[in-house]
Amino acid sequence: MVKGVDAEPRWINMPSIPNVTNTNLSPEQEYHDLADKYPQAPVPRVSGDTIIHRAVLDDITGTAKLMNWVSDGDVVIVEMSGLVNREVELHAAVKKLQQFIEGDLSGTVFGIGRERLLLLPPTFGTKKGKE
Repeated sequence: MVKGVDAEPRWINMPSIPNVTNTNLSPEQEYHDLADKYPQAPVPRVSGDTIIHRAVLDDITGTAKLMNWVSDGDVVIVEMSGLVNREVELHAAVKKLQQFIEGDLSGTVFGIGRERLLLLPPTFGTKKGKE
């Protein structure tokens, strides 16, 4: 049931996060984009953890990396806006991902809109129908 529509997002108060919101950079302050500096940062893994990867699939050659992530037990959100206009390559890439993830791994592939996929490893269960 939908209650009233909020004009802005609701915030959750978290005592572990400091209230200081000094995120502005001054002109003389140097900015380091860590994602550019360390694209494959060594993230320590522990048993039962999950990493959520965001990826852009520009052509079918990128499917191998996506399949590796899912076979490692990671969740992947894939944007395919560059492939939408190339239907043959788009269908080949999606078919390849579906065959591996759903057929070989028993995972799940969800379409999110027209340009995105959500790839889930077999450790993430899904339920069909309404709850």
